[in-house]
Amino acid sequence: MSNSSEPRAAVLAVDGGASKIDAVLLTAAGEVLGCARGEGTSFDPEDHDRSVAVLAATVREARERAGIPPGAGPLAQVGVFCMAGADLPADDRRIAKALAGLRLADDLIVRNDTFAVLRAGSERGWGIGVVCGTGLNCSGVGPDGRIVRYAALGLISGDEGGGGWLAEMGIGSAVRGRDGRGPRTALERAIPRHFGVRSPLAVVEGFHTGRFNGSQMRDVPPLVFHCAAEGDEVAGGLVDTLADEIVGMAASAIRRLRLTRLDVEVVLGGGVVRGGDPRLMSRVREGLLAVAPAAQITPFAGPPVAGSALLGLDRLGASRATKQVLRETLSHETLVAPPNVPGG
Repeated sequence: MSNSSEPRAAVLAVDGGASKIDAVLLTAAGEVLGCARGEGTSFDPEDHDRSVAVLAATVREARERAGIPPGAGPLAQVGVFCMAGADLPADDRRIAKALAGLRLADDLIVRNDTFAVLRAGSERGWGIGVVCGTGLNCSGVGPDGRIVRYAALGLISGDEGGGGWLAEMGIGSAVRGRDGRGPRTALERAIPRHFGVRSPLAVVEGFHTGRFNGSQMRDVPPLVFHCAAEGDEVAGGLVDTLADEIVGMAASAIRRLRLTRLDVEVVLGGGVVRGGDPRLMSRVREGLLAVAPAAQITPFAGPPVAGSALLGLDRLGASRATKQVLRETLSHETLVAPPNVPGG
């Protein structure tokens, strides 16, 4: 049992994905005590131990920035962990077990990161949340609390899409166009030029040999969007396929929850969506409105960890005013230059 005299936070909010992990400590009044950003965590079974270590280090940094000394008891009353790797119930149990061993909070909540995006972009408590970042996933919550989720494990679970998919397809299409297996495309020139090499195959070799690191794959989707905007048919086809995958997931959730006749909110988050490509967003909007004509489609540009924080405040029964304090305080800028850090 924790010692109630130890200083601690009301909420520990965490949002984790392939590109980064954010941890935020809050007071019961919705004020940010301290926060930190760590490297990406997949929380896949084969990456579980490393992911747990990165999460623990990121939370420790947030605690230090909050000025909370190490204690014998849990760091917060409520801990909300919205993680990209929490795709199946078995993942939820595995992650929750690891978190319990870290003694980070009295009350632990583990969710997929789509739930953070949904809560951050909506005040209703129900709707559809989509994350299109490195991968693509979706969750839905009905007005009655019923939940729809997807495995989002790649082709083995019927999934395509996301920034990783778009990057690989963009490079692959450039290679195929150059060697004659596919149609010619502006990607044959744009992608090698960006990486400072002479051919699409040299880009492949760079990733294969380690000359280019995996994080540089995130540079490719903007090149695909640019070529599509310039009229390249191959790049345009990839953008359209990605849009159709987003629509397919979200529309399926809408139908399964019987929300087609309601003004369901569809919150779109993730780095790929944040770019706001007009072709992508227009096709997504058109496809979703064909299924649910009254749907409200909202791109969310803020930090998803705000959704984790709001779920924690929900758990504590916080007031609307308290939640508004959190919304006004927690931003991308806050996470990059956290409070309580001299010279931060």
